[in-house]
Amino acid sequence: MIPISSSVRVWIASGHCDMRKGMQGLALIVQEGLGRDPFKGDVFVFRGKSGRLIKAIWHDGVGLSLYAKRLERGLFIWPATEGGAIALTAGQMSYLLEGIDWRNPQQTWRPTSAG
Repeated sequence: MIPISSSVRVWIASGHCDMRKGMQGLALIVQEGLGRDPFKGDVFVFRGKSGRLIKAIWHDGVGLSLYAKRLERGLFIWPATEGGAIALTAGQMSYLLEGIDWRNPQQTWRPTSAG
């Protein structure tokens, strides 16, 4: 997990991205495609065309980091819009990384009392 504080802003890039890109290529997309600075400490998340792989870049003040996650089953939930970035909270980012619908998380099971 990326050790980020709750004050860090998380952005997901809408649409899909070429997952062959590394941190420099993704940082260039942040600068040119999203019009943001990838070195300000925000987290930027990108999804591949298949929907099973995401990559995130984050500058922690010391250097740029690249995080990748592939789901064994299911797809990452992504906005349908193209050409922009959507802000997420740290909680929504946690749901996203677990493959849970971050737009409307719902508890599907509740423990019952043994009795």
